[in-house]
Amino acid sequence: MATPLTGAQIRQTFLDFFASKGHQILPSASLVPEDPTVLLTIAGMLPFKPIFLGQRAAEFPRATTAQKCIRTNDIENVGRTARHHTFFEMLGNFSFGDYFKSQAIAWAWELSTQVFGLPPQRIVVSVFEDDDEAFAIWRDEIGIPAHRIQRMGADDNFWVSGPTGPCGPCSELYYDFKPELGDEHIDLEDDSRFIEFYNLVFMQYNRDIDEKLTPLQNKNIDTGMGLERMAQILQKVPNNYETDLIFPIVKTAAEIARIDYHKADEPTQVALKVIGDHIRAVVHMLADGITVSNEGRGYVLRRLIRRVIRYGRLIGINKEFTPQVAETAIALSETAYPHVRQMELSIKVALQREEIRFLKTLEFGERELETLIEKIGAGGQIPGANAFVLYDTYGFPLELTQEIAAEKGMSVDVEGFETEMEKQRQRSRNAVETIDLTVQGSLNQLAEHIHETEFLGYTQPSAEAEVQALMVAGHAVAMAEAGSEVQVILDQTPFYAESGGQIGDRGYLSGDNVLVRIEDVQKESGFFVHYGRIERGTLHIADVVNAQIDLACRRRAQANHTATHLLQSALKQIVDDTISQAGSLVAFDRLRFDFHCPRPLTAEELQQVEDQINTWIAEAHAAQTYTLPLAEAKARGAIAMFGEKYGNEVRVLDLPGVSMELCGGTHVNNTAEIGLFKIVSEAGVASGIRRIEAVAGPAVLEYLNTRDAVVKDLSDRFKVKPEEIPDRITALQNELKTAQKQLEATKAQLALAKADSLLAEAEAVGEFNILVAHLEAVDPESLKTAAEQLQQQLKYGAVVLGSAPEPGKVSLVAAFSPEVMKKGLNAGKFIGAIAKLCGGGGGGRPNLAQAGGRDESKLPEALKEAHNQLKSGLS
Repeated sequence: MATPLTGAQIRQTFLDFFASKGHQILPSASLVPEDPTVLLTIAGMLPFKPIFLGQRAAEFPRATTAQKCIRTNDIENVGRTARHHTFFEMLGNFSFGDYFKSQAIAWAWELSTQVFGLPPQRIVVSVFEDDDEAFAIWRDEIGIPAHRIQRMGADDNFWVSGPTGPCGPCSELYYDFKPELGDEHIDLEDDSRFIEFYNLVFMQYNRDIDEKLTPLQNKNIDTGMGLERMAQILQKVPNNYETDLIFPIVKTAAEIARIDYHKADEPTQVALKVIGDHIRAVVHMLADGITVSNEGRGYVLRRLIRRVIRYGRLIGINKEFTPQVAETAIALSETAYPHVRQMELSIKVALQREEIRFLKTLEFGERELETLIEKIGAGGQIPGANAFVLYDTYGFPLELTQEIAAEKGMSVDVEGFETEMEKQRQRSRNAVETIDLTVQGSLNQLAEHIHETEFLGYTQPSAEAEVQALMVAGHAVAMAEAGSEVQVILDQTPFYAESGGQIGDRGYLSGDNVLVRIEDVQKESGFFVHYGRIERGTLHIADVVNAQIDLACRRRAQANHTATHLLQSALKQIVDDTISQAGSLVAFDRLRFDFHCPRPLTAEELQQVEDQINTWIAEAHAAQTYTLPLAEAKARGAIAMFGEKYGNEVRVLDLPGVSMELCGGTHVNNTAEIGLFKIVSEAGVASGIRRIEAVAGPAVLEYLNTRDAVVKDLSDRFKVKPEEIPDRITALQNELKTAQKQLEATKAQLALAKADSLLAEAEAVGEFNILVAHLEAVDPESLKTAAEQLQQQLKYGAVVLGSAPEPGKVSLVAAFSPEVMKKGLNAGKFIGAIAKLCGGGGGGRPNLAQAGGRDESKLPEALKEAHNQLKSGLS
């Protein structure tokens, strides 16, 4: 029996088949679409939508792709049905005015039956109810019996791009899992028997506003075959999750939870399937540069990550696990999508950070929800107002509240939740209506009347420009007077707008009797917004002004920006050639470079990096800038900042033999202009991400002057030469450590002396002796030592001591003898419960445990309760 094709083989077989039919194989587009009407790439045809709509010419008459897609509209079905997913791959072949129905159907049949080997008698097809042409092709040219060709309505078999525009009928291929049921009562809605695996869209009409259909002059083909569905069919598994595309992830999660998937109950299998599906989506979203946030696609990402964590908790995973399952997903993806492996560190760091954050949210939210559930009781309903508080205060998603409530046989008042949500929206709207401080609001209104700003700053430090728009506090105005804080949009400008990590230029706008000091420039939807203050005169719309940048600030920014490029090259050359940028800041006085690296850099490495950069500066490398097509620039070796949006044409900064990067920033003409480079610090800012802060150009002299002043001051204070300062500091540190040890020893002796005086206060409870006491101002370690010594001196002893060593801090210790523990008392559990009375917690071993709190006023009450519990437990 032949070995079934793997998912990777199915993908490649599809692409190779259509390449043999004259199709150009194109890479998958990003999950972040160019189409602004959708958050994520939801279909294989989406990257070609501008071609189908006539907005862009096709580069090839035929194309084929394996396209990554994300859909979350059916997220509640993920894991519960055999084939619902958030992330899936759509294999497609496309014709842009080339071949049409007959050829598309013939190739779909050839691929399905001859290449993939599906038995013809197991394939049923559907056509649009009025598409007699497609029906005839299937019946007469392919030879499918008429009763196995199902006519279906527009909801199922007619594709539209919108209310108007290109549209056309569809034909779908279904695989029959139960052919033994016969052909008499075929019902393609029966998911247990049929699975749709290939959809052919015949784009042949244009629909106008009156819904009239007119034949298109150039007819198009858009098809989609679900990779996961074809894998399920060919690999003969009961659902998509058990294919080799997903099951290794499911298996990894099961191993972490110490569960056998095949022996698990249905809820556990569902949880594992959800993790397997969602982690694929999360890995590819992060790899495509999507970041976690509370809105848009960032919220979709956060929701998926949090569902993974939540389902992990449901099956008993109480530790950090998302990076581990992500590694399996990355390994499964790296052949088809190499950039996923390249983004491995970023993916795992983002997951780790979000998991830690969400576990804290879950801890607080679940605690509140458990209290609420206990109060309401099983079978009840959680009020919408309470669900909203969980959402608004703890960031606890409504869907998680619903899932947890459902597990307890309870429901959530969703309508009440939405009412509270609408109240919040209204409060937000009211606040906005009161005062709108956003520039974007005015820009949206102005955009129809002004054109985008032309940037002249690469070659011109000054230029004459016309004031196109003028705003005060975000509101458009016709004029503004001296003293006003303004936002100005010019038709053209030499001012660089903050972008790519480089801050905006400073400078002045001057004209007849008016002077505006510009402090910052931001880019908003193609407009350069100059933020400044009118120093004198009055500024009007349509005024012509001279825009002049501050050349000293620009030169500093240029030096720091080019130095940042040199820094990345030096890190790759000296530390690790896989290092990639994770963020940057280019200011006038400093630069900051964040990069992916799993470990700190050594002092030797930092020195080598700094020396290499200063060598390149001294070698006076001339900088070259030019514009290239994006693909050509990458082919030449230009480094792109991952997640950055680039157009078809890109600007390249090339320092031959040293560095080549895509960059729209401003730079020196020659590395010699930088002067000097100095690393100030290197540190970790997140797991797997390091940060170097440095200075370049004139800022180096300022930095060295500051350090020199500090050294002189220390030298004077210590009465030593500068080179002797480290030894003097070491001596002082040693003296301080010795004094601290002596102080700790004295404190311990004092605590023991106080403790000894308490022995007479021990109380007999049957054969046991208990001692509960308050010691004034004793530190936790000394308190622990005292409790241990007292317990050892008491026969069958149980000792609880408390102290408030400083304001807002309570320390508690319990020490129990073996005989006390045999009575069922556990020091860790005992003292942890007592500490809650002081607003804290803690625990430890059964015989010795420490706890802490924040409310010292409750300490007497807590010690009294400890005394009562000991007395009760030992009676």
